[in-house]
Amino acid sequence: MASNPKTAVYFVPGLAAGKEIFEYISLPNHLYDIHILEWITPHTNESIKHYAKRMTDLIVEPNVILIGVSFGGVVAQEMSCFLKLKKLIIISSVKSANEIPFKLKILKRIPFYRLIPRRFLESTKTIVRYGLGVKSTNKLNLYQKYLSINDTQYLKWAIKQMVGWERENEIDNVIHIHGDKDPIFPIRRIKNCIVVPGGTHIMLITKFKWLNTNLPIIFDGNFK
Repeated sequence: MASNPKTAVYFVPGLAAGKEIFEYISLPNHLYDIHILEWITPHTNESIKHYAKRMTDLIVEPNVILIGVSFGGVVAQEMSCFLKLKKLIIISSVKSANEIPFKLKILKRIPFYRLIPRRFLESTKTIVRYGLGVKSTNKLNLYQKYLSINDTQYLKWAIKQMVGWERENEIDNVIHIHGDKDPIFPIRRIKNCIVVPGGTHIMLITKFKWLNTNLPIIFDGNFK
């Protein structure tokens, strides 16, 4: 049987995001097979490293391209410790604890998210309105469409792992794509990245044309 000439590209969505977040991402069909990983339920008190190791079980091919978005970028980096990858790319994410803004780090010291009522976590609009400060009805509806994961066990675990991520040293050869208008992870704290002008934290939706054009170039190592 002839081997598949295509390269497998695996995407890890952001915190609370489902596969719908990638609906505008398109890569040349003759070159790439796209796979979108879905979040698995974390075990009680599970470390992010152990969780990432379990996530690698969902990848069946060797030498894949792994792309993580936001918190998915953090998980993808931890997954890379257990995989041999062709490329590791993160979008709208951070490479170490040094790039996490203080407003999120404070949640590690004062973890009030543990007290968040179940009904709050199950309401995407409530999370986005009060957690991210989004007030526009159109934007609220947009977030509600794409942030489809409302499992409280997963959400509380994921928030804890994000604000408490302790990686000090960046993983070698990680490619970081970041928007200069990202309100969650401000560009002023981000080092060594490909800057997307006008890109926000939801670049997968607002800058999908840039990503669709440039991701294959980045895969080939020819981006300038």
